[in-house]
Amino acid sequence: MKILHYYHDLMNLYGDYANVSAMRRILEKSGESVTVDRRSLGEDVDFSEYDFLYIGSGTEQNQRVALADLHRHADALRQYIADGRLALMTGNSFEMLGRTITDAAGTTYEGLGVFDFTVTEQNKTRVTADVIYTCDFLAEPLVGFVNKCSEIKGTNPTLFTVKMGLGNFDGDKREGVRVRSCYGTHLTGPVLIKNPHFLAFLAKKLLGREPETGYLTYEKAGYAVTLSELSRRADAE
Repeated sequence: MKILHYYHDLMNLYGDYANVSAMRRILEKSGESVTVDRRSLGEDVDFSEYDFLYIGSGTEQNQRVALADLHRHADALRQYIADGRLALMTGNSFEMLGRTITDAAGTTYEGLGVFDFTVTEQNKTRVTADVIYTCDFLAEPLVGFVNKCSEIKGTNPTLFTVKMGLGNFDGDKREGVRVRSCYGTHLTGPVLIKNPHFLAFLAKKLLGREPETGYLTYEKAGYAVTLSELSRRADAE
């Protein structure tokens, strides 16, 4: 199997590389041979070669640089998603898939237009929160951390429901975006380390069978502790 870690150098805050390491490991533990290609600005990419695409989070400045470069692949990326190929975009990387991104100074940048949502940055003010999210395809909640300065409106369909923490905009109880097998979320941490059940879910989509998860002892224990502590805090609010 082939994994593409795109903009691995520009979009790699919060230990995002570990999401790729986690996916590689679970696939290899499940008996697959795995290749990880790391590509960045100006490099030729044939998305059709890959089974899993990952893009992590970056600074707002690096997001603009990546967006300008990614426009040359807009049609290919749109086709990759339309074909139902697996993609995960965390932090502000998935914001590039919308119609526009407007920064705090009022400058608007054209997004890839894969989705119809719009992104507006809020006067350089960042909001952070520990979060608990639920969804309709996993029995257990997801946990993690969000650090962003944007509001996203017009997402449909969304990915998660907010039990605790931040949604796509102030007061919204929805977070992220999903279409076919493309998942976009502001959850960082990294999300696949903090949520081994989400990792297993994505790996199953790639494998077409249940992955090997017996080795995820520490990840499962860490998830249980985090969920317990955050749930206690949520109940107290």
